[in-house]
Amino acid sequence: MKQIEGYFLEHNQSIYYQCWLPESPPRAILLIVHGLNEHCGRYQHLAEYFTGAGFGVYGFDLIGHGKSDGTRSFVRNFATFTNPILTILDLITEQHPDLPIYLTGHSLGGLIGAKFLIDHQDKISGAILSGSLVSVPEYVSDLTIKIGTIISKIIPKFRLIGIDKSGLSRDPQVVANYINDPLVYNGKSTARISSVINDGISYVEEKGSTISSPILILHGGQDRICDPSWSTYLHNLVSSQQNQLIIYDELFHEIYNEPEQETVFKDVLNWLNGLPG
Repeated sequence: MKQIEGYFLEHNQSIYYQCWLPESPPRAILLIVHGLNEHCGRYQHLAEYFTGAGFGVYGFDLIGHGKSDGTRSFVRNFATFTNPILTILDLITEQHPDLPIYLTGHSLGGLIGAKFLIDHQDKISGAILSGSLVSVPEYVSDLTIKIGTIISKIIPKFRLIGIDKSGLSRDPQVVANYINDPLVYNGKSTARISSVINDGISYVEEKGSTISSPILILHGGQDRICDPSWSTYLHNLVSSQQNQLIIYDELFHEIYNEPEQETVFKDVLNWLNGLPG
């Protein structure tokens, strides 16, 4: 496996990216879009598995995350999430013309992926979305959302919401590594990013039925961070003919970091191998 890293510019902000390539020419490309407050380096093991199966894997750190520029866990609008995907797709197609590209989004990356599919599904060959943040939790009332929206306009960098890190994985070492990772932001997310996420959720609700690209939707059945019913909702919403949903009954939020991760990887590989062409 060959591993390459670098930076590209997006509206004068430096975006960090990595790519992992097999020794022989890749058969297709996976593009990782990571979750809130983490970074693409946490998917090294996924990259190792899929390069072993002949795929190239690319990933980048979202603005305000990892090694990329920007205030931690803060964006101005949803385009801050999706515009770098267009830029890195240009980079990928320049280096690997004519190869199929599959967007691989987790959690917030699943929401970003769904939004990207709605607007630009002609640019990719399909998507694998896991633990997707595509709905507002039941415990978040309409009043809370309205208050958060107001705060995001008045004090956009006000720190508002944290996550229960014990819900990431049943493997305590994964949780410890997450907490101790200097590239992971462990503080509370800003009011603005929460408001932007809500905007994205509303957009997917309104236009998600236009998604017709092949899509594999995965979720941990014991996910306490993003409810598994959200992936069922997404599965029922899209119009894709090649639309598969897998719920792993015992798994927590980060299905790629659970003890059964290889089973998940094999399911993704089988899905990819089953696509036409």
